[in-house]
Amino acid sequence: MATHRLSFTYLSQEDLLDAGCFDLRMAMEVAEKTMLDFEDHRILFPEKIVQIFDQASQDRINCLPATLLDEKICGAKWVSVFPRNPKKHDMQNLSAVFILSEIETGFPVAIMEGTLASNMRVAAMGGIAAKHLAKKDSETIGFIGAGEQAKMHLLAMKVVRPSLKECRVSAKTAAEEEQFINELSPLIPDMNFISCQTVAKQAMEDADILVTATSAQAPLLKAEWVKPGAFYSHVGGWEDEYAVAQQCDKIVCDDWETVTHRTQTLSRMYKEGLLSHNDLHADLHELVSGHKPGRQSEQERIYFNAVGLAYVDVAIANSMYQRATAAHIGSSMNLQDTMVFEHHNIVAKIRL
Repeated sequence: MATHRLSFTYLSQEDLLDAGCFDLRMAMEVAEKTMLDFEDHRILFPEKIVQIFDQASQDRINCLPATLLDEKICGAKWVSVFPRNPKKHDMQNLSAVFILSEIETGFPVAIMEGTLASNMRVAAMGGIAAKHLAKKDSETIGFIGAGEQAKMHLLAMKVVRPSLKECRVSAKTAAEEEQFINELSPLIPDMNFISCQTVAKQAMEDADILVTATSAQAPLLKAEWVKPGAFYSHVGGWEDEYAVAQQCDKIVCDDWETVTHRTQTLSRMYKEGLLSHNDLHADLHELVSGHKPGRQSEQERIYFNAVGLAYVDVAIANSMYQRATAAHIGSSMNLQDTMVFEHHNIVAKIRL
């Protein structure tokens, strides 16, 4: 008799860490390969579904699907973003879960914690952008924001620009800055960390690489703080004044078409008629494939904005699943032992 048992692998965040999946080099390599697959039309990338519960705070849960045709994997990220969580509940503002299914029969193969992969994807895209757009001898990096995305970004930037030797951080409170430094300084012992005591200007002014990673909906970064030759990675929603983008020599996005439908600074400028497709230098995959150049002079100010590409998330999650499986890490869980009407005692379980 044929078995109709269906099972999948469950992976917690701790499983993923034990399997060595906190690997930003891996994440960047996977992201680069997947962007090339996207150029080659080997990716299905439908629109995400957004449910916003509070317009003022932007509390929301999104569903982001994508399919990797070569890997025969379809995945979706179910991600919640609740910006008030840290202050109201002393909890992280983002949490995510991935489901991965194979596309031969359509059955799920993995359900896994997704916050780690999601945060790594954001940092990986910023790191890839920095590899093409930041000066090769960059020494100083400045942050507005000291949360998980800022921490991940510093690690990714250090991978692609090992010349970085000073990190300045500004956050809402000095305590957040100290926590950032306490957590990151053991990971990067050759870096000098400076707490800017909530003064954003001190963190940004004269930095070679600037990163804003906040949940704020306000222009925190001023154009006058961005020196010639600087590379700016914009992570959140509306974090910089319009003049920052207007003075930049190049604007690069992860995907311009997606940006135009969001609420980032560039999105706002587009909707107000202050920015058009002609102002865009490239999408990131065009730099990876070599179809467009990256930095071309030491004096260029360059602006990078990533809003998130679900197909990169799914690809990183799939690589994590593969690595964990190879290490025999994770729990096997059953969806069903048999089909419903094959249960020997179905008569006792059904309610009519």
